[in-house]
Parts: sequence; C-alpha cells; structure tokens
Amino acid sequence: MIPGFEALVEERIKKAQKNGAFDNLDGTSKPLNFEDQHVPQEFRLAHKILKNSGFLPPEVELTKKITQTERLLEAAMIDSPERLKIQKKLNYLFVKLNTMRGDRSCSSMMTDAYRNNIMKKIS
Repeated sequence: MIPGFEALVEERIKKAQKNGAFDNLDGTSKPLNFEDQHVPQEFRLAHKILKNSGFLPPEVELTKKITQTERLLEAAMIDSPERLKIQKKLNYLFVKLNTMRGDRSCSSMMTDAYRNNIMKKIS
C-alpha cells in the first residue's frame, strides 16, 4: 500500500463511524454467516457466484440427497419392501459419495446392512 494511505483510510473510517454512517447497514445485529469458510480464499468469489445462481457442487447435492433419503428411511415402516428399497438407495448414495471423495472403503453402516441382507438370504 501507499505510505500514509492506510492512516488516511483508517481516519475516514473512524470519522464515518463517529457520524453514524455504519449504524443502519444491512445485517446489523444479525449473526455472521461463516458457511463459506471451508472454501479456500481464492475460490470464494466463484463459489458465491455459483451459489447465488443456484448451482451446488456435486458432492453437496449428493450429501443433500443422502440426508433426504435418511429421513425417508426413518419414516418407513420396519421390514417393509419400501424400507429395503430406501436402504439400498442410501447405500448406493454413500458409495457414490465415498468414491467422489476418493475413499474406496465402505462405511460400517453399509457393511452391516450388506451383511444383514446376506444373512437373511442365506437363512
């Protein structure tokens, strides 16, 4: 920065604060939104533009689908054919998410569900 420029800017900001220029700004007394903190600084503007246009990264869309499917599973009746179908879909979504992230291992929940299904078919 230009020498002395910072002092000039700081002085003008303090003067504006004193005169109440910042008193009625949008978002005053509201909590700050830190949802973009996981995004590296150099990608934040692009992330904000995409978000404002309604675009979500595939991993985020998939995570939303997983959450919706988990809610459906909670609401489904135990031992119903629909519950099994929902569980299969959930397992598929988890595998897809893990593949996107580069994790080739399955979660313990999927492993347990798979083992239980195998045991049912064998017995």
